[in-house]
Amino acid sequence: MALPGGAIAASAPQPNRHQTPRSGTLSQLPGGRGCLVDRSAHSKVCGIARALKGPGPFMGSRAIAVSPDGKNVYVASSKSDAIAIFKRNARTGTLTQPPGTGGCVAIKGGGCATAVGLDGPNSVAVSPDGRNVYATSRASNTISVFHRNGSSGALTQLPGAAGCTSGLPVPVCASGRALVGPDVVIVSPDGVNVYVGSFFGNAVAVFDRDRASGALTQPGDSTGCIAEAISGCTTGLALGAPEGMAISGDGANVYVASALSNAVAVMTRDQATGTLTQATSGSGCIVNTALSGCATGVQLSGANAVAFNPGGDLYATSLFSNSVTSFGRSSSGGLTQKKGTLGCLVYLRATGCSFGRALVAPEGLAISPDGANVYVAAFNTAAIDVLARAKKSGTVNQLPGRAGCLAPHSVPGCTRARALRGVSSIALSPDGRYLYSTSFGSDAVDIFRRNK
Repeated sequence: MALPGGAIAASAPQPNRHQTPRSGTLSQLPGGRGCLVDRSAHSKVCGIARALKGPGPFMGSRAIAVSPDGKNVYVASSKSDAIAIFKRNARTGTLTQPPGTGGCVAIKGGGCATAVGLDGPNSVAVSPDGRNVYATSRASNTISVFHRNGSSGALTQLPGAAGCTSGLPVPVCASGRALVGPDVVIVSPDGVNVYVGSFFGNAVAVFDRDRASGALTQPGDSTGCIAEAISGCTTGLALGAPEGMAISGDGANVYVASALSNAVAVMTRDQATGTLTQATSGSGCIVNTALSGCATGVQLSGANAVAFNPGGDLYATSLFSNSVTSFGRSSSGGLTQKKGTLGCLVYLRATGCSFGRALVAPEGLAISPDGANVYVAAFNTAAIDVLARAKKSGTVNQLPGRAGCLAPHSVPGCTRARALRGVSSIALSPDGRYLYSTSFGSDAVDIFRRNK
């Protein structure tokens, strides 16, 4: 996919350096604690890590995950064909990579634990019980399954076919359907299901999860996948190139950001079986351009990532619109885009939307646990945008001045940050005190303290 262009916004007024940091702003940790780069990068300002080449590729807005207990951070490194493993200090937010096989799993080993199916991993998720880690790999059309050691955070791939499922004939892996360029993976809050968005398959693959072992089983009938045009799958609408997914806190709905459909698709989840169904009466999707069976929204071109606020609002980034869009969720799970400037924030200017800065090619998206802030990773400007969220209306607005974005020195008007180039994925710690990001272009993970 081509990156959108656009000029960088002019420099904004700087806040007083001696002011107390505003709530929700980000401060990069000092020195080598504030960023870790792959050892091949030879950085003088960041710490060094292994298996960290190409973290958070352009296709992959969920390449970093924090374990529910806050003890570990996991990173999908596409060029290393690996998952990098870090121990996390809950008090300071710092990351430390264990030595040897405890610090990474990789397709070729090379000092990491050996894994099958990790050919270009792009997304990673940790189960709510913390027992398992799941990773999608675009090149091998695979989802890999790992047992997580709750004490050390180390990963061990499940044995044999239980350790991976692939849409290709990969040795050892089980055969799966609708796994064509898998781009995102999520686990249901009850831990019963795992869902995988397939970018080139225009589909969502559905898996049942064994909560004891973490092993996955794909139903053999049409409930095992929902797709625009794959034989044997349930037929879905506006599922062209899924790049992002989110599940509601009550587990009743799955929402899919579809980049080529320019849409957010709404799925109803049967909480007894995990099956996904989609309405065709206009409530099953919101699209940029009129499509039979869908409602129409604005600024959804290249819909990329979706995330839920604990209170129920849903937010989406859209790559080509350079936007963040806002939706209210009904009691039945349907979405309605908020009206006027409440419903869209766009880089520079767009009629009827609020104004955003340093927001070219937004990908990753994270919402603070207290619902006070929305954070956006912008791939092309290499920025992390800081948005304040109004708790009653759900409105998001970028913080003024340098507090509203962190970026390299080449982006004026933002707080300067190190090792940010090609930022695609961000994740917050469970307590909301720290934010972690991946930078594909600088082979780095960056660490920020969130000021409350």
